[in-house]
Amino acid sequence: AILRAIPNKLAGIVAMGASIAILFVLPWLDRSKVKSIRYKGTLSKIALFIFVVSFFILGYLGMEPPSAGKTLLAQICSFIYFAFFLLMPIYSSLEKTKQAPERVK
Repeated sequence: AILRAIPNKLAGIVAMGASIAILFVLPWLDRSKVKSIRYKGTLSKIALFIFVVSFFILGYLGMEPPSAGKTLLAQICSFIYFAFFLLMPIYSSLEKTKQAPERVK
């Protein structure tokens, strides 16, 4: 669906490659003191929920025939997909986390 969301073919291929490549830099994007979602703040949990919803919508739209409305929805979900990763250093460093137990440290 990311390929369909971008009208330019080359830019669509670059976006598709970037959507996979960004997963490899994920450990360096998370600036949180704790790494487990169990101890993270509400902001990370909300961002993860929105990301998962947009991921499933993109998967569904990839199986459907293209239309103007579905292309717009794919563009919005593609923006959310990349915003989750690009904004992660900001919201993960600003949020208040729970104290991790001693056995985890």
